[in-house]
Amino acid sequence: MSEITTHPLDERLAALNARWVDYKRQGTFEQFVEFSVALNSLSEHLGRLRLPGLLRIAQGLENAALAKFGDPDHHPLPEVECFALQRQVEALGGAIASARQPLGTRRVEEGAISVPDPEWVRPRSVWVVAAGKNELAEGIEKQLGHFGFRPHRLGWLDPLPAGDPPLAVLFSPDQAPDMPVQLERVAAMRAAAPASQLFYLGAERAMEPVVGLMRAGIDITVAREDVAASVLARILDLVQTREQEKYRVLVVEDSRVAAAMIRRTLTEHNIDCHVVADPGTLLDVLPTYRPDLILMDMYMPRFNGVEATRVLRQVAGYQALPIVYLSSESDIGMQVEALRLGGDQFLTKPINPVVLAAVVRTKIERYRETVRSTRTDGLTGLFNHTASKARLKGMIETLPTHGNLCVAMIDIDHFKAVNDTYGHPVGDQVIRGLAWLLKGCLRATDLIGRYGGEEFILALPDAPPDRAFAVIERIRRDFAALPHAHNGGALHSTFSAGLACFEHFPSATEITEAADNALLEAKRQGRNRVVSACAR
Repeated sequence: MSEITTHPLDERLAALNARWVDYKRQGTFEQFVEFSVALNSLSEHLGRLRLPGLLRIAQGLENAALAKFGDPDHHPLPEVECFALQRQVEALGGAIASARQPLGTRRVEEGAISVPDPEWVRPRSVWVVAAGKNELAEGIEKQLGHFGFRPHRLGWLDPLPAGDPPLAVLFSPDQAPDMPVQLERVAAMRAAAPASQLFYLGAERAMEPVVGLMRAGIDITVAREDVAASVLARILDLVQTREQEKYRVLVVEDSRVAAAMIRRTLTEHNIDCHVVADPGTLLDVLPTYRPDLILMDMYMPRFNGVEATRVLRQVAGYQALPIVYLSSESDIGMQVEALRLGGDQFLTKPINPVVLAAVVRTKIERYRETVRSTRTDGLTGLFNHTASKARLKGMIETLPTHGNLCVAMIDIDHFKAVNDTYGHPVGDQVIRGLAWLLKGCLRATDLIGRYGGEEFILALPDAPPDRAFAVIERIRRDFAALPHAHNGGALHSTFSAGLACFEHFPSATEITEAADNALLEAKRQGRNRVVSACAR
């Protein structure tokens, strides 16, 4: 008998429904808090899955629930308010059910880049609403098709297609009807596809028209000069999942009751936590647990939270680590002093669990983004030059006996001409297009880095030279066929590559230099080719 697997999204939705049923049955404020925490957890999970349409519905319900938090004596809610929330709970569950596709129904066109199926399968269709000959829309459609999406063109007044809703809808206003007709069409699309992400391409940079589009149901407006450079990136981001290490929080709290409440709230949001009652052990715990954030009680035996924080800020590795104080202290002067001495935020007890989870996640996300920004390239999200060199050095140092590794240096051909002819935003799009191809074609264990400008570095462990050459050659052919959308349509580009193997060049410096020399040889031979230096 096969085991039935329950996905985290299903678990969170079931927990939400169970807590709502409990609240309707007994109506206590504590049960309403549990319902709100479960709802917040579901919203954050939808955000991690990059399901903006469903996230918007969940956040609407969450805002309605949080508005009922003010007065505990107001519970149980009056029947009319409870009924309104019930309708929103049912609408959220229905939207999740209708937007889900059964496993195995997703189709990727032959020859397209395959994005691995995540735990929750997204639709791959994208509707493009445009009138007449629209070169921008046509260029975007070509790109979408190459990456495995199924674009479907609609006129502004065409009936909506039957069947499953799309992942996204792109509205291109060239030759479009008057704005009232456009807004009516957007509103109808929003009602028909509540879980889809709606884009309006070529929006004015002015508050009133953008607000009008958002009120009608548009999620994202894109200025015309930014369309080619950003639309595909945003759509790919909807289907790509990123492996993310679990958030870790160190709780410094001597009250068992408070620590239990914090642990329960964080666990509900899939955040790992470790509790210490004695701040004197902090310097022993930190190196092994490596938290992303510290929740620090303000008043504890031996040391108070401010004293413990001042000690931590003396250690170089902990100077930027977020620290959030927990206390019943209501003196504003004391709170300001605590923040001035090294804390990041002050939460007053008793702590609202939804606020606690929101503060923790926000602080950790910003902290991790700060750390990540020192290692990644801002345009592509790949390792930057320094991080690529360090990563390659580490891969070589940990290479097993008789292990092998191949390094490729890649350079986009005639890239200056692309910038000079089409502008730097289109040049950036070409660089991103190659980055997406590399991420889609290579393994999680491979190194992919932007070495500088239009140059990339790859390291493929456990790949024989002939296999590594075949992989890079296939990517070269795919890139040559990839259309890069711009306001006048689409362009194509190529790259040259040099390949070297650890077997013949046994150090990070030697193998990088050999791959770079092979790249120069590929350019001398006429570009748009791969040259191997794997044999001396």
